[in-house]
Amino acid sequence: MQSHIKTIVSILLLAHLPFLSINAQDEMLQVEDIYGSSKLFARTIGGFNSMRNDDFYTSTETIGKEKYIIQYSFSTGKAVDTILRPAQLFAFKEALEFGSYLFSDDERKILLSVNSESIYRHSTKEDYYLFDRDNNKLFKVTNHGKSMYGTFSPDGSKLAYVRDNNLYVWDTNSKVEKAITTDGIKNKIINGATDWVYEEEFSMDVAFGWSADGNNIAYYQFNESDVKEFNLTTYGELYPKEELYKYPKAGEKNSIVALYNYNLTSNKATEIFKTDADWEYIPRMKWTQNGDVLSFQRTTRHQNQVELVLYSVSTGKSSIVLNEQNKSFIEITDDLTFLKDGKRFIWTSTRSGYNHIYLYGIDGKMLKQVTSGNFDVTQYFGFDEKSSTFYYQSAERSPLERHIYSITLSGKKKALTSVAGIHKAEFSSGLKYFADTYSSFDTPFTCTLNQNDGKLLRTLEDNKNLRQTLATFRLGKIDTLSFTTQDGTRLYGWMITPPNFDANKKYPLLMHVYGGPGVQTVTNDWDGPNYMWHQLLAQKGYIVVSFDNRGTPGRGLEFANCIYKDMGNLEVQDQISAAQFMKRKSYVDGDRLGVWGWSFGGYMTSLLMTKGNGIFKAGIAVAPPTNWRFYDSIYTERYLQTPQENAKGYDDNSPINYAKDLKGKLLLVHGSTDDNVHMQNSMDFVTALVKANKQFDLFIYPNKNHSIRGGTTRLHLYTMMTNHLVKNL
Repeated sequence: MQSHIKTIVSILLLAHLPFLSINAQDEMLQVEDIYGSSKLFARTIGGFNSMRNDDFYTSTETIGKEKYIIQYSFSTGKAVDTILRPAQLFAFKEALEFGSYLFSDDERKILLSVNSESIYRHSTKEDYYLFDRDNNKLFKVTNHGKSMYGTFSPDGSKLAYVRDNNLYVWDTNSKVEKAITTDGIKNKIINGATDWVYEEEFSMDVAFGWSADGNNIAYYQFNESDVKEFNLTTYGELYPKEELYKYPKAGEKNSIVALYNYNLTSNKATEIFKTDADWEYIPRMKWTQNGDVLSFQRTTRHQNQVELVLYSVSTGKSSIVLNEQNKSFIEITDDLTFLKDGKRFIWTSTRSGYNHIYLYGIDGKMLKQVTSGNFDVTQYFGFDEKSSTFYYQSAERSPLERHIYSITLSGKKKALTSVAGIHKAEFSSGLKYFADTYSSFDTPFTCTLNQNDGKLLRTLEDNKNLRQTLATFRLGKIDTLSFTTQDGTRLYGWMITPPNFDANKKYPLLMHVYGGPGVQTVTNDWDGPNYMWHQLLAQKGYIVVSFDNRGTPGRGLEFANCIYKDMGNLEVQDQISAAQFMKRKSYVDGDRLGVWGWSFGGYMTSLLMTKGNGIFKAGIAVAPPTNWRFYDSIYTERYLQTPQENAKGYDDNSPINYAKDLKGKLLLVHGSTDDNVHMQNSMDFVTALVKANKQFDLFIYPNKNHSIRGGTTRLHLYTMMTNHLVKNL
């Protein structure tokens, strides 16, 4: 599950500029300003596609109505070449409108994606065209339908892609397609792509990869035959459309997953490993820089043990080089790098109680703990083998902040960012440059280009127009705050007060909550439309606050994993403690407390409106999971084990089981085609509320998924949410 509470509006802007003073004009925010127009959205940049020569990058530019691919210099920011012009892309007598693009390793061929179509959260399918820069020719890769995950072989002579659940290879010279698999069947067998639950919970959608020498392709095969189907209904036609897809719920059967290697010389597929009762998942596979050796990770169904396995194509033998175990659960990451010497690899682990970077020998012997301390490394960017330097992001300064660092193998560390806030980096392919995107609570994103020593080269976007627009509104002040619960746990939060705040008056208060694994609401960064909507409420006289409870990241393993097998208990206790802490403030009207949240935050809201014993007068639960028995296997069992093993953990904190305790005015919202948190969650909660004769408001958005967006949908939703609070709080 991933949160939708933070709407990512950009990668942007500059530093050292003061935020708007609240001594601004008296213009009042309207919901239409936030969700009905683009006036309060920060301008974006699309990132960069770093080239083999680490001094250059490419990006698409639209000039007039035509799209170009332009090459730029990192150091100067100036265009140095035009890689692709619209005139080169005439197919079927019409200019080709492409979306994304991908270079071959030698950058002489370009794969263009056309007519892209979203499937689930990460996956898309599209038509592929190949542009050959050497002969200035354009070719359509296939006429057999849209494909997925087009990827060049290392020498650029072939393309691999998935279509209709089968894996194919297309020769870029002969233009001949070859089927690697032929047994793919919808809702039964998938080759080269993942099933729904792997894509959603392991953030993995591409399920194949070329070996370094291009002689082999490793790929996954998912057998979904025994996975139960879920039905989604799309409305709008005389007869609604029914879509069935495989969705393994907690405690139910998962796909049987097999990892294969296909040798392009022998045209033979060899099974490497198949999931079984001991090893339920294969969440990652990656070729080493030796074309003969493939690595893969396998984990138990409880996800509390992970093995890193190396497989030799030439010998057919496997060896276990690393075994990570935890008393609770282990989160899967992409933090694995095999070094060019073939003797070492880099890995991150929480074995010390905090997530840190480690260097291992290829035999699995730990050579060095690279980072250490009572803080989490929150992202690993890469290792420069020439300078023996690691680059990473961490929460070392504060759980509320993220900064970028470098550290050498000898232990020399340097902070590459200094301005307070959340810093997110995108490094060039050779780690010579990085784009630093940062922001703070009340300051929109800044994007700068920097050398890998932190030296600022230039500002990429300053959002001057947005800042000028924001200055026309009188906004409330946002401050951080913290308190210690009765059991001694310190919790951090933020608070927005009305623009004309008077500590001698009393104000209604709204709590914004998420509270689930992997997500913080209390970080010192710009929260885009959510922040502006909270400011709108502040203008209407509300205090808005948010606190991070136990079970959220940024504060080490114990703080994050203490919810194991009892999810929803400590989290709710902490949020109730936060409400009571705020209720004691002289300027808070303790009879007018509200709460709202989306996804896991909707779950928390539903519990707080029931188990909260009347603390909250009003609440809004958007797309809430109301019974973890209804949610998917990988996410839910990671934290609760299976319902068969831990029924109490599922039932003791299901809002459905507390429907009779609902107090206050609840607004329940769901999208009818939510493939993630099924509308079943809200419907069964409704059934329980009706049975308990509890009054509430319900709104269903037809044909909308978990994000509930598109057209005027968000405008409608937040208008309704605003009206609900004004009426009931």
